[in-house]
Amino acid sequence: MKQIKLKAYGKINLGLDIIGKREDGYHEVRMIMQTVGIYDRLYMERIAEDRVLLETNLPYLPTGEGNLVCRAVELLRQEFGIRQGVFIRLQKFIPVAAGMAGGSADAAAALVGMNVLFRLRLSKEELMKRGLRLGADVPYCIIRGTALSEGIGEKLTPLPAPPDCYVLIVKPKASASTRLVYERYDACTSVCHPDIDTMIRGLQQKDLSQIAGAMGNVLEPVTVAECPVIGEIKQTMLEKGALQAMMTGSGTTVFGLFQKEEEAELAREQLRQDMRIRQIYLTGWFQPPQHLPIRKQTAKGKGE
Repeated sequence: MKQIKLKAYGKINLGLDIIGKREDGYHEVRMIMQTVGIYDRLYMERIAEDRVLLETNLPYLPTGEGNLVCRAVELLRQEFGIRQGVFIRLQKFIPVAAGMAGGSADAAAALVGMNVLFRLRLSKEELMKRGLRLGADVPYCIIRGTALSEGIGEKLTPLPAPPDCYVLIVKPKASASTRLVYERYDACTSVCHPDIDTMIRGLQQKDLSQIAGAMGNVLEPVTVAECPVIGEIKQTMLEKGALQAMMTGSGTTVFGLFQKEEEAELAREQLRQDMRIRQIYLTGWFQPPQHLPIRKQTAKGKGE
């Protein structure tokens, strides 16, 4: 095979808890990860030149070794002594630096693409081991779906998919430094932890209300203090009928879970009028190997 097209799906955290900090500075986490129907597109092609060429639709993204896609491709080229080069066209839709693992998803897709293009015959587990060298979220972005994530994010336990619902995802223009968010969290003296075990039971019982009631993100309060718009987006979603709304990852993207499409549409229409919003998506869950057919990916905000 000379070329391949792939979709790199983003994720949200239905629950994010921090249970400790290791001596090496990494935080021990316990999270419920869920893939959603927002994806980047990768086109990969083998070329004769002995180098990696990356093009992207976002001019501010690095296109060299500073990009995880290039690092993923080079990792396998070096390991397997591949002298042919690779041309990659990356079309971004997942919000950047937003807590949705967009860069990790792209790197995971690049590993899968290399495995197919060069017939490396690596198993999913072997790809995940190599992905961990690129980032803690990359192994999850290879398996996707619903999973309990522990350790620094690399210990993954598959979970049942949540019941179908409408997921409204909103990325404000404001951004937050992951390093500063964790530093502020470490300085906190009082933390409200999400009930991850209750959420797991809700997933097992297919009870969306139980899942929503147990949701939480320990990083949200410190990020909201820096970016108040996060709290305002969350409040709008709740007022319009969301079962629950929450920031994902270390921010600043907010998502809300809706059982009724008309309520999700009303929340989307109100939020899209806010000049502080960059991107809005109304989507659903993604469960490999097939897409949940609630809504095709469409960008409904500014900045696409």
